[in-house]
Parts: sequence; structure tokens; C-alpha cells
Amino acid sequence: MANIKSKKKRIKTNEKARQRNKAIRSRLHTENRKFRELVAAGDKAGAEAQLRLASREYDKAVTKGTLHRNNAANKKSAMAKLFNSMD
Repeated sequence: MANIKSKKKRIKTNEKARQRNKAIRSRLHTENRKFRELVAAGDKAGAEAQLRLASREYDKAVTKGTLHRNNAANKKSAMAKLFNSMD
């Protein structure tokens, strides 16, 4: 454990950020999985709605600093590509 007051505070804030980022990433994985399941089932309308929802979550993650904007753009692009390949 750190002895310096500022280091103790950094340990606390880093842990809070880690927990927050973990929750956001988990939500992203869930939304992505739901989208892929809808695509696999062939539900185009549901997949489109889920694509919009997932894209929004990726944008929020970028705003919060959890993901880099290029990483989110690549994931959103891959999802759009998968959606467009449905039919």
C-alpha cells in the first residue's frame, strides 16, 4: 500500500475507473452478442434496431474514454457490414 496521500487517492480513483470501464465493456459485449444472435436468426428489423442501439453504446463508450474512437468505429463498421450482408 502506498504511503503518499496522492498515491492513495490515485489507487481509489483507478479502481473506480476500472470498475466503470469493466461495466461499460460488458454492456458492449452484450449488445454485440444480441445483434449477432438476431442476424443469425434472420430477424432484419430486430437486427437493425439492435445495430442502432449497439452503435449508440459504442459512441457512449468513446465519450466516456473507455474505448478509442477508431476501435469503436471498426466495431460499428463490422456490425454494419454483417447487417448489410443479411440480404
